[in-house]
Amino acid sequence: MKIQGKMFMWLSVFILVMAIVYGWWSKEPAGTTALFLAFGLAIMIGFYLGFTAKRVDVGAQDDKEADVADDAGEIGFFSPHSWQPLFLAVGGAFAFLAVAVGWWLMYFSAPLMLIALWGWVFEYYRGENRTQ
Repeated sequence: MKIQGKMFMWLSVFILVMAIVYGWWSKEPAGTTALFLAFGLAIMIGFYLGFTAKRVDVGAQDDKEADVADDAGEIGFFSPHSWQPLFLAVGGAFAFLAVAVGWWLMYFSAPLMLIALWGWVFEYYRGENRTQ
C-alpha cells in the first residue's frame, strides 16, 4: 500500500500544479474549482493509503523481489447475496428524479435511502447472517 500512497501524493502534486496553471491561464472559475477539488480528493486518498500502510503488513506490491503468486489468495469478504444496494440505488434514483420532477419526491426517497443504508451497514449484525 505504500506505493499506492506515493502515487496518489504525486498525482495530487500534479493536479495542484495543473490547477494553478489552468486558473492563471484561463481565468475560468468552474474548471479551476473542479481541479482544486480533485487535488483535495487525491491528497486525501494518498494520505489515507500512506497512513494505513504503516499499520498493515507489507504487501507483495511493496516487495521488489515478489512474484505474482505472492499476492494470490483471499482479498477480503464480499457479500454474496445483499439486496440493500438495490434499494439504496432505487432511493438515490428517486432523489435525483426529485430534482427534475419536484422536491416532494424527496419525502419518499430519503427514508428509503436511510433504511437501505442502515440495513446494509448492519446486515451482518442480525438475522441469519449474524455468524458470518
